[in-house]
Amino acid sequence: MKRLALSLLAVSCLAASAQALAQPEFDQVEKGRYLATLGDCAACHTAEPSKPFAGGVELKTPFGSLVGANITPDKETGLGNWTYDDFRRTMSEGIGHGGKRLYGAMPFTAYTKVSDEDNRAIWAYLQTLAPVKQHVETNQLPFPFSVRTSLIGWNWLNFDKGQYQPDMSKSAQWNRGAYIVQGLGHCGTCHTPKNILGGDKNDQFLQGAEVENWWAPNITAANHDGIGRWSVQDIKDYLRTGMNRYDIASGPMAEEVKNSSQHWNDGDLQAVAVYLKSLKQDNEQPPAPLKPEEAQMVTGKAIYFDRCSACHTSSGKGVQHIFPQLADSPLLNAKEPVSLMRVVLAGSRGVDTPERPTAPAMPAFAATMTDSQIADVLTYVRNSWGNAAPAVSASDVQKMREKLKE
Repeated sequence: MKRLALSLLAVSCLAASAQALAQPEFDQVEKGRYLATLGDCAACHTAEPSKPFAGGVELKTPFGSLVGANITPDKETGLGNWTYDDFRRTMSEGIGHGGKRLYGAMPFTAYTKVSDEDNRAIWAYLQTLAPVKQHVETNQLPFPFSVRTSLIGWNWLNFDKGQYQPDMSKSAQWNRGAYIVQGLGHCGTCHTPKNILGGDKNDQFLQGAEVENWWAPNITAANHDGIGRWSVQDIKDYLRTGMNRYDIASGPMAEEVKNSSQHWNDGDLQAVAVYLKSLKQDNEQPPAPLKPEEAQMVTGKAIYFDRCSACHTSSGKGVQHIFPQLADSPLLNAKEPVSLMRVVLAGSRGVDTPERPTAPAMPAFAATMTDSQIADVLTYVRNSWGNAAPAVSASDVQKMREKLKE
């Protein structure tokens, strides 16, 4: 009986020991799962929900198309033959397995800031995915852009390697926000203007850029065309629910909220909001609004009250959480009316999240409004109720109409 008790005790100790050893590995995988969500890896690597991370998402660039790679552990078509060092080098240097250089559409210029600890956690999580055999031809660029050796020069001009270095004059919360925005969150990939080679104009960090016929707006704390008038809570609400008192996420940002930011923990939402609010970019004097008696304003006002005021109201205030506010709107004040033209022409549907399950929709007006009418009404709303922005021309709308047909 004594021998049996000792045996049971030994088994119990071994089980406890195994559990203790397994816990850190489980914690690392769960951390990696969260970080992969934080970085919105699914946006580029999941084309079919039934095949998570098996690649196939087409990324349209000014130079041609690239396709998100299969990053499941499949040995033939995924990362099954990669080592952690291969993965780390991809993230920090933009050089994949076998020395293959990656294009900037894979935002290694931001991921280089990710810590080794976080990279190891993401790698641990990726190893737990179900292997999916799916070959993806990632490089679909035309010659000469398809020649990867050209990336040596591109990196020299556009890439600064190195992990994020905390600013010791700032709080831990601010640094966490900076680490996410500049690194794994890769916010600058969409929101920072690009140079002629497709690299970031870092002196205009997060000040707005065109992405696949959408305008990724200025998300610095500029009051006129940024988020300076948004509170920390407004930013958190937008990232968590896809809407706040100023705006409703649509287009690529709706996908980001759906796949990523709605799942962030409150600490990270707070940190990102605090960091973004610290980015003061009010160097330029806002333009004066067009005068109400100007021809486009007169025509645009008539169109607005006929076609738009039923939802957005006569004062441009909209209906909270249903129809976006147009008054005092940074998006309407953007340098380029790209998203506005697209939404009026093609329509749009806002994001739905558990907290805000109703996804408001905007109808398409391409078939019922001319280019001149759309230009006039957009000019009117961009220069009314506290807004002030350059006029929209009929030729601008016509170009967008053609792009949407491609």
